[in-house]
Amino acid sequence: MDLTLLASHTHDGHHAWWPLFPLLWLAVIATIVWLVTRRRWRGGGPPSGPDRARDILAERFARGEIAGDEYRERLQQLQ
Repeated sequence: MDLTLLASHTHDGHHAWWPLFPLLWLAVIATIVWLVTRRRWRGGGPPSGPDRARDILAERFARGEIAGDEYRERLQQLQ
């Protein structure tokens, strides 16, 4: 073993910032978890119940499958 090689290796403080790496990864993971839970709170899933029925009715009206009078009548029934 070469002792001059070991003696020439100095700790001049270049690695003093290594404790920040776990904090960086913790911040990255926390941000990902926050973004996922935030999306779920906003109702990121498809609409259900009356909201979905209104969406379908609006789509049918937009495609011309039903007339304006029928659209308004059915929309009123959903409320």
